[in-house]
Amino acid sequence: MLGRVVLKRGGKQEGESPFWISFADLMSALMVLFLVVMAVTLVAVTQSIDAATRASIERSAAISKVMSMIAKDPKSTGVGVDQQNYRIDLGKEVRFESGSYAISAPAGQFLRTYVPVLLRAKDTPEGQRWMRSVVVEGFTDEDGTYLYNLQLSLDRSRSVVCSLFEAPGTEGALSPEELRKAQELFLVGGYSFNSIKKDKAESRRVEFKVDFRGLDEKLPEPNDVLKDKEFGRC
Repeated sequence: MLGRVVLKRGGKQEGESPFWISFADLMSALMVLFLVVMAVTLVAVTQSIDAATRASIERSAAISKVMSMIAKDPKSTGVGVDQQNYRIDLGKEVRFESGSYAISAPAGQFLRTYVPVLLRAKDTPEGQRWMRSVVVEGFTDEDGTYLYNLQLSLDRSRSVVCSLFEAPGTEGALSPEELRKAQELFLVGGYSFNSIKKDKAESRRVEFKVDFRGLDEKLPEPNDVLKDKEFGRC
């Protein structure tokens, strides 16, 4: 009598099931790990961006405070303070005759009265951190060649700085401390007949450009090179 042979497939399936279950668990674990890593990375990047954004906002606010202080000073009346572009147009107070870089006596007196406004702005915490220098920029009208006017504009810038260092006793003369600060703060530049005004007299002018440090720029190390340096005479 022949018995029936029964094939049980369940045994093979039961032998394979643990393998597939373990593989699925492994894939799930890897997916969770991937998501955790992505989440941590995203948080780190977001915090970095937030810190950079916050630093940029703080710098902009500090610079705005410095420029606002300059603009609101009573001595800035009649002076064009561009708070967005950090420029100060001295207007009619400092103008030059055609082909000349001589500073008139009233213009020199005005400069010696006005420059302390910038020195006080520099002495504020915001100014100490961000204010790098003040560039004196001379301009000319369109008469003459480019190179001639380039030299003339430089001479006009230099004359402005020279007027600050007049001998003690001169009307409105700066104190020795103010002169030391001016020595460190002011630079000269020339722009020939760039940025010409409609009126030639208005073109023969001088502007101050307040230069600020970059966001990642560190404060310079203390330097005594100019401490005992004589001012000299122009």
